[in-house]
Amino acid sequence: MSPRRSDRGTGSGRLLLAPDDARDAATVEARLNPPGDLEYARALLDVLVDRQASDVVLLDLTQLTAFTDYFVIATVDNIRQARAIEEAVSEAAAKRGHKAKIEGAPEDGWILVDAGDGVFVHLFSLEARVYYDLEGLWHRAQEIVRIQ
Repeated sequence: MSPRRSDRGTGSGRLLLAPDDARDAATVEARLNPPGDLEYARALLDVLVDRQASDVVLLDLTQLTAFTDYFVIATVDNIRQARAIEEAVSEAAAKRGHKAKIEGAPEDGWILVDAGDGVFVHLFSLEARVYYDLEGLWHRAQEIVRIQ
């Protein structure tokens, strides 16, 4: 049996493997998660660290969900810093050929940036980060990097 496209959920077109296709798993996995996605997520993490975000974490969600591959989560100290980081992430996405999609506002305590290529950046105030606890919600995700 050959891989087939999934039509569940968001219709992301993820491939599903039949048990007898294990020999092709590495090929299919490489198509599903090209190495550039992780490199891009790490580059965005560096953008946040360069802009003095704190408690920055990169979570690998590739085995848990079809709507994204990576979360980069960080805490920002103030509204001005949040805006600067949001702008820097948007610029990094543009360099990669993506138009970042932004939800939320610094005043709300949570900004979500869809940076493209399966990477979402979450910028939280300290209070909002504790309240929403994304790391707890996605506790099964593999933590790739944490920078305090």
